[in-house]
Formats: sequence, C-alpha cells, structure tokens
Amino acid sequence: MPSSRKPPSALIDAQVHVEGFVQVREARRSELVEDYVELIADLIADGREARQVDIATRLGVAQPTVAKALKRLVKEGWAVQRPYRGVFLTPAGEQLAVEMRARHQTVERFLLALGVDADSARRDAEGIEHHVSQATLAAFEAFVRKADGHG
Repeated sequence: MPSSRKPPSALIDAQVHVEGFVQVREARRSELVEDYVELIADLIADGREARQVDIATRLGVAQPTVAKALKRLVKEGWAVQRPYRGVFLTPAGEQLAVEMRARHQTVERFLLALGVDADSARRDAEGIEHHVSQATLAAFEAFVRKADGHG
C-alpha cells in the first residue's frame, strides 16, 4: 500500500529563493555596463582611444548597439563622449573598471587553479565575474592563495 506521507520538499525557504533571484537580476542589469566599462579601460590602457568601431569589433556587436550602450553609460555617469575623439571614462567609470578587472582576474585565476584550460577560463570568467557575490569572490581568492602556497 503506497504511503500517504508527502516526500520532503526540494524547495528552499521562499526568502532565500527571492534573494538568489534578486542577485541574478541585478547582475544581469549591471553586466552590460561592466563589460563596456572594462573594455573601454582596456582600449585606453592599450594606448588608443576607445572608439565606437573598436568597441563594436571587440564585443561582436553592431555599431548602433554600441551607440545605444554608450548613451546609457554617459547618462549613468560612467563615461563621457567627445565628438571625433571617442569615449572616455569618468572617475566613477575608471573605478568600476578597476573593480571589474580585479573580479575577472580572481575568477580566471580560480578556474585555472581548478585545472580549467586557459582559453576556457578566460571565456568563462567573462560571464561568471558578474554573478558571484563578494563572499564567493573572497572564497575564490582564498582558494587561489592556498593553491599558490600563499595561504
């Protein structure tokens, strides 16, 4: 005779569920800004201006897509555009770029320490960097330090 007892639920607490989905939605909202700011900083650091055409080429998108994104960056205070000169980061944009570069490097080093090949680690870090919490990032950093013999 089948048991009338209900199996335990696989669902986690509703508030914990909400917090996870809020974190993911926020990461998705900020991902575009973070990718653009990081790339703009990289182009400028490479000794060139960050021109719309270069951004489009490196992101694999059309120039009108870049133009729309740059308008958002300017509106939100991350960048300034100068006619015939390209795009430049504001101090806030520069700080965000530094933070995103550090997050990217931490995630990439973590994946490499796990044995992921360099190409996959670079590509995967590009997405993961936006979605990990500070706590997880700190754990990645601790793992890498320990794996390098510094922890």
